[in-house]
Amino acid sequence: MQEVAQNWLILTMTGSAFLLGLDAFLGDAPFLAFSLFGGVLADRVDRRRILLGSQIVQLSSAFLLAGLIWGQAIHVWIILTLSFVVGFAQSFGGPAYQALVPTLVEKKDIGNAIALNSIQFNLARVIGPVLAGIAFYKLGAAACFGLNGLSFLAVIAALLLLKRGALDRPPGKPEPFSESLKTGLRAVRDGKALRGLIGLAFIGSFCAMPLVTFLPVFAREIFHWDAKGYSGLLVAFGVGAVAGAIGIAGFGHVRRKGILAVAMQVTFGALTVAFALSRTPALSYALLVFAGAALMVVFAMFMTLVQSNVEDRLRGRVVSVYSLAFRGAMPLGNLVAGALASFLTAPRVLILDGAVLIAVGSVVLLRHARSGVTSL
Repeated sequence: MQEVAQNWLILTMTGSAFLLGLDAFLGDAPFLAFSLFGGVLADRVDRRRILLGSQIVQLSSAFLLAGLIWGQAIHVWIILTLSFVVGFAQSFGGPAYQALVPTLVEKKDIGNAIALNSIQFNLARVIGPVLAGIAFYKLGAAACFGLNGLSFLAVIAALLLLKRGALDRPPGKPEPFSESLKTGLRAVRDGKALRGLIGLAFIGSFCAMPLVTFLPVFAREIFHWDAKGYSGLLVAFGVGAVAGAIGIAGFGHVRRKGILAVAMQVTFGALTVAFALSRTPALSYALLVFAGAALMVVFAMFMTLVQSNVEDRLRGRVVSVYSLAFRGAMPLGNLVAGALASFLTAPRVLILDGAVLIAVGSVVLLRHARSGVTSL
């Protein structure tokens, strides 16, 4: 709900695609600076406590935005600043969350646990925009932020009730913080598969996220719709993502998950190009559904491969490196896309991003086929 309200609020206040990209950049940029430290902390402190702190900061930011809009004291710089504050909280909460999920189930169920986590996240993407459209029209933007603030109370209550997943600390004095960080980085450096996954995740996230970021531009400039139309585009993407997450359960016994993920990344690139060229609403909705499904398979498969091949004592640090590539590429991709859109237009930028995904994925698949390796 907050995503719909915030993007539409910035666009109506400024009419700037660049500021849309800048807001997305500031929301994700803290991962570039702090997520590695968040990963070390997730391996040293109870992950549930880190998550509680992160949720409280995000709750406060949502309520502050709601109050400022209600009091007609909102400015774009405030929205941008709070996006950075929320991103800072998530840079510590994110690694703790991703490291906590696999500890709640047996190892053989990690893939399905990640898929279930993806389903709940993307169900929120489907339900949230629908509710946001109603709340935005009936009650205004402040209601979207206020309802988002209230939602954190449920998350905080769930964390307080959670009994399983406590961090098992080794006996004795923990190693220095810097050495702990180096240990995690060495684990990634020495793992060839991890390095490949991280590289692909970076490129995929860099080129994929502008599709979602530019949806309000397509709604307003291409189809001449209002916030309700923008919500519809988000819902279409979310429905596809949920379908993709459900489908992941059927891929649990697929041996070559990496190859499947790369193939779906190529597919997503083609769908992005097609969406950028489409001027027919029905076709655009369908393309977004398939794009959401493809992207969910890509990211869930990558995360499953990472989580299944790391020791729990290193989980927070390794996941934080992966998250740095995955989440850190989002602000960079959005910032570059926003800047390019100011003179190339949003559709042309999406065509460029899609072409890069197709090219990189095709090279990986061709090299794999020539090498004869069957373990990916």
